[in-house]
Amino acid sequence: MHGLRTFIITGLALPGHRPWPRAVVNAGVWKRATTLLQEERCTLLALWGERDMVHMALVDDEPPLILSLACADGHYPSVGRLHAPAIRLERALQDLTGLVPDGLPDARPWLDHGRWRLRHPLGKAESSEPTAPPYAFLANEGESLHQIPVGPVHAGIIEPGHFRFTASGETVVRLEERLGYTHKGIETLMAGRSFDRAARLAGRVSGDSTVAYAYAYARAVEAALGVEVPARAVWLRALMAELERLANHFGDIGAICNDAAFAMLHAQFGLLRERVLRVSESCFGHRLMMDCVVPGGVAVNLPPTGAGVIVGLIAHVRRYFPELVELYDNTASLQDRTIGTGVLCTEFARRFGAGGYIGRASGRGFDARRMPGYAPYDQLKFEVPVRQEGDVDARVWIRIREVEQSIALVEQLLHGLPGGMLRTAPDAPLTAGEGVALVEGFRGDVFAWVRLAADGRVERCHLRDPSWFQWPLLEAVIEGNIVADFPLCNKSFNCSYSGHDL
Repeated sequence: MHGLRTFIITGLALPGHRPWPRAVVNAGVWKRATTLLQEERCTLLALWGERDMVHMALVDDEPPLILSLACADGHYPSVGRLHAPAIRLERALQDLTGLVPDGLPDARPWLDHGRWRLRHPLGKAESSEPTAPPYAFLANEGESLHQIPVGPVHAGIIEPGHFRFTASGETVVRLEERLGYTHKGIETLMAGRSFDRAARLAGRVSGDSTVAYAYAYARAVEAALGVEVPARAVWLRALMAELERLANHFGDIGAICNDAAFAMLHAQFGLLRERVLRVSESCFGHRLMMDCVVPGGVAVNLPPTGAGVIVGLIAHVRRYFPELVELYDNTASLQDRTIGTGVLCTEFARRFGAGGYIGRASGRGFDARRMPGYAPYDQLKFEVPVRQEGDVDARVWIRIREVEQSIALVEQLLHGLPGGMLRTAPDAPLTAGEGVALVEGFRGDVFAWVRLAADGRVERCHLRDPSWFQWPLLEAVIEGNIVADFPLCNKSFNCSYSGHDL
């Protein structure tokens, strides 16, 4: 991508977009970028649109680059035509804006299930009566094949999503997902709000990642406004992010064990998760630390007793966590279920830009804390664990190693926590601007892009969950496995419905 980047930076980069360049390009450059994606010379970070323009964020071994293409006639060259990871993004983009990706191999609606009273809410909004025609699942042919529909309503207390299995006996031949049931219109709701009020919506895209989303959104707003965050707030944000990572990894490891019929470990890891949530509430006023990260800094300080409470938590985890890991590793019935199940090959992980434990369990060591990187992680010591096996067991072990790294990071953050202010207010008068950020959540990298008007209102904000590039891979890993192993594979991925559906 070096030649393309040089071309953009020398002549086409737009002013007022920080910290990485954005450029309005022609269709030829857009197609060239699509070819680079097809050749795997760069990775797709995000793809989104507005009324008459589409945007694409790319990354390689340098900081991200954003390309924008004007769509005067309501059409643009499809990225998904050559690069499969873009297909669902373009289907959603068409639902939201009405812009048509020419050559898209799958043009079925994605987020719009025919229930909206307002079509293309981010484009030329049109009123319409709800109509829900049958969804055309992909056809399957062959002897002795049968279909198993699951969802969208599930037996557990989880969000809705439909899974259509085609099986030969107990072996899954194809899995096709249908999502979009939890679409909330977050990006439409954010438009026109002050950047402070929009921050509350950003933190509610996916509740288990509220810190990561608020963090990414805040950093994008700060980039747009040129705000420098106080050092104490920078370190407190990272502390909250690591506590969020710990809680979710404990919950996930236990839930995977539960789906392999080992309820005892589920209970024990649940206790660890509960302890982290209680410490979070004690230190920051909310179990999920919702609305604690805000543009300009943080909304709540660590109380005088907070450091001691967190130190007690870390001591408790260090005492009991290794015993639970040993039990997981030495239980033959668990190993029989997790080793070799739901294998994601490195090629797919790399092509789809899979982040978090899914990518790292399959050899892709991308971590936004390292690249492009952000403070205070550039001052902290930590490793990014990577494995090559790509199965359920590898995804468990990545979580285990990340728990160990997060414990060490929390200790470093407490030891080096500076004093000072909690929040910087932007200088008045405000100026219009655009900002972009990438933050490492527990699932992977969370992307945020925002355009602010001169009065501080949000003109357009796009938030991208890592699940967009992980859900399609779940379809791939279940093929050839038995139907009974789907819950195990699904939980080892633990993709977000809400974060995906916006």
